[in-house]
Amino acid sequence: MIFPSWRDWLFSAKAFLAAMLALFIALSLDLPRPYWAMAAVYVVANPLAGATSSKALFRALGTLLGASAAVFLVPLFVNAPELLSVVVALWTGTLLFISMLDRTSRSYVFMLAGYTLPMIALPTVGSPETVFDVALARSEEIIIGIVCASVVSSIIFPTSVRSVLGQRITTWLDDAGSWADEILRGEGASPATPLKRQKLAADVTGLDLIISQLRYDADSRDIVRHSRELRGRLLMLLPLFSSLADRLHALKARETVLPPELVVVLNEVADWLRQGDRSEADTTAVVLSRKIEALQTADPELNWDDLVLSSALARLREIVDLWQDCLTLRHEIVAGKQGGAWRPVFRHRDVVGRSRHYDYALLAFSAGSVVVGIAVACFFWIVSGWEDGAGFVTMAAVACSFFAALDRPVPFITSMFVWCAVSLVIAFVYIFAILPGINSYELLVLAFAPPFLALGLLIPRPQSNMLAMLLTVNGATFIALQDRYSADFTTFINGAVASLAGVGFALVWTQLTRPFGAELAASRLVRAGWSDLAETAAGARRRDHARLSGRILDRLGQLVPRLAAVEDRELKKVDGYAEVRLGFNVLMLQKERERLTTGGSSSVGAVLSGVADFYRSRLKLGHAVDPSDDLRQSIDHSLETIALRDGAAGRASLDALVGLRRALFPHAEPPESWRPPVPDTSSPLPIAAE
Repeated sequence: MIFPSWRDWLFSAKAFLAAMLALFIALSLDLPRPYWAMAAVYVVANPLAGATSSKALFRALGTLLGASAAVFLVPLFVNAPELLSVVVALWTGTLLFISMLDRTSRSYVFMLAGYTLPMIALPTVGSPETVFDVALARSEEIIIGIVCASVVSSIIFPTSVRSVLGQRITTWLDDAGSWADEILRGEGASPATPLKRQKLAADVTGLDLIISQLRYDADSRDIVRHSRELRGRLLMLLPLFSSLADRLHALKARETVLPPELVVVLNEVADWLRQGDRSEADTTAVVLSRKIEALQTADPELNWDDLVLSSALARLREIVDLWQDCLTLRHEIVAGKQGGAWRPVFRHRDVVGRSRHYDYALLAFSAGSVVVGIAVACFFWIVSGWEDGAGFVTMAAVACSFFAALDRPVPFITSMFVWCAVSLVIAFVYIFAILPGINSYELLVLAFAPPFLALGLLIPRPQSNMLAMLLTVNGATFIALQDRYSADFTTFINGAVASLAGVGFALVWTQLTRPFGAELAASRLVRAGWSDLAETAAGARRRDHARLSGRILDRLGQLVPRLAAVEDRELKKVDGYAEVRLGFNVLMLQKERERLTTGGSSSVGAVLSGVADFYRSRLKLGHAVDPSDDLRQSIDHSLETIALRDGAAGRASLDALVGLRRALFPHAEPPESWRPPVPDTSSPLPIAAE
C-alpha cells in the first residue's frame, strides 16, 4: 500500500478549499445550481498549476460554446423533437471528431462543447423560454468554479509543469541510456527491439500533453520551444538505437569478435550515456565524436563489411550528437531559461516532427457511432415519453464522448457505471441522512470534508484518477445542493435511474458498435505505414521529406503501445523501429539519387521501384509477406554500381542501401564482393635442380 505524500495532502486541501469557496460564492449570489460550481472545481483540479489553468480556460470556452449553441438551436427546433435530436447528435459527434484531431489539452474545448449542448438543451425542451436562463446560469457557475480552482492552484504553493517535465525527461533518458548500454556492451547481441524498449516511443508521445500545458504555466512559458525540440530528438534516438543494434549484430555475425578499437569506443560511449552528466556533456561528446571519426575509413574501395562498419559508426556519431542536444535541452528546461537562440549539434535531418498521422476513417467511425447512439437514445426518450429522459440522453452522450478516442472504451465505461452507482449511494446518504441536520455553512464544510479530502488524495495518482474524479464530480452533482433543503425521494430515484440508464446504454451501445480492441487500430497503423513507404519509394512525395519523417515517427509512437496490447501473433512480430529505419533509408535514397551518376541513379531507381512494388503487394494481400529475392539482387547490384562508379559522392546512398538491405533481408548472406581479387605479385619459390 502506498501512503499519500505531503504533496497529495496539499493538493487535496487546495482542491477542497477551492470547491468550498466556489460553492460559497455561488450560494451567496443565489445562483440556481450552486453545486455545478463545486463540481467544476474537481473537473479541472490537477496537481500542476499550468494544467489546472489550461483546463479551466478550455472548460470555460467549451461551456460558452455549447451554451451558445443551445440558446441558438432550441428555439429553432423545439417544435420538431426528432429534428432537434438529430441536430444534437450531429453537433456532439462533429465536435468530438474535431477534438480527437487535437492531441493537446485544447481538445477539451471541443469535446466539452459537444456534450454541453444536450446537457443544457434537452432539459429545457418542455419550456424553451428558459433555455437562455439555464445556459447563463450554467456558464456563470462553471466559470466561478474554474476561476476558484485556478486562483487557489496558482497562489497556494503552486507546482510547476516544468518540474514534472524535467523529471519525466530524466526518467526517459535513464531508460534510454539503459537500452543503449545493453546495445553497446552487448555489441549487438540482439538486433530485434525488445518490447519494453519499444514502449519508450509511447513515453515520448505522452509528453505532448505536458508540453501543450507549458504556455499556461507562468513559470514555464519560455521553454515551450526547447521542449518541442527535445521531444523530436528523443523520438529520433529510438530508431538510431535500433539501427546501431542491427549493424553491430551484423558485424559480430561475420567477425565473431568486433575490432578492439571499436569495442573501446563503444564502452566509452556507453559510460557517457549512462552518466547523463550535463556538466561535462560538451567536452565528452567532442572527444567521443573525434574517436568515432578516427575509426571511419577514407578508402573509397569498400567491401560489404566496411560499409556495415561505416554505417554503424555513422549511427554512433548521430547518437552522440543527439544525446548531447538532449542533455543541453534538458538543462535549459530544468533551469527555465528563455527559449532563444540555440544551435543544435545534430543537424543531419529535421527532428521536430510537426506532422502527425491521423486515421481519419477510424476517428470518423468512432464519432459516427456516438452520433447514432445519441440519436437512438433521443428517439427512445421521445417514444417512451420518459419524464427524466433528458438526464438519460445527457449521461449517454457524456459517457460515449469521454472514451471515444480509446481503442477499448468498454472497460472504462464499465468503471464509470460502477462509480456512478457508488456516487449515487453517497449522495443518497448525504441528502436523506446528513444534510437535514445541517443548519450553517460551517457545518456543511465539515460534513463534506471527510469524503472529499480523502478522494482528493487519489486524484494525483494515474491508477485512481478516474475513480476519484467520478466520485467527486458525480457526488457533488447528485447531491444537488441548493440554498435551502428541498429533498424529494421520488425525484432523486428517478434522476438516479436516468443517470445509470444513460451510462448503461452507452456501455451496451459501445460494446455493440466498437468490439474491435487495439488490433484494428494497430493493423491500420501498419497498413498506413506500408502505404506511406510505397508512395515514398515510388517518388509520389519526393519533396515532402520533413512531413514524411514527422509522420513516420508519430506513427511509431502510436503503434508501439498498441503492439503491447494485442493478441494477434502476426502483429506481435512487428518491429516498429525496423519500419521507421526503412522509411528513413528510402527518404535518403530519394534525396541522394540526384547526386549520383546516371548508372548509380538508375540502379537506385530500380531499388525504389522494387520497394514500392513490395509494399503494394502487402497492401493488396492484407498481410505481411517476405520480400522477393529479386529485390535483394537489385539492392546488391545498386551497391556494386555506386561503389564502383560514384566513390565518395555515393557514400550516403551506400549507407542507405546497407540500411535497406538489413531491414528487408536481415538473415540474408552478405553480397559477394564486387572488388576483383588482388593479384599475387610475389615471386614463386625457386625449384630445386635435380
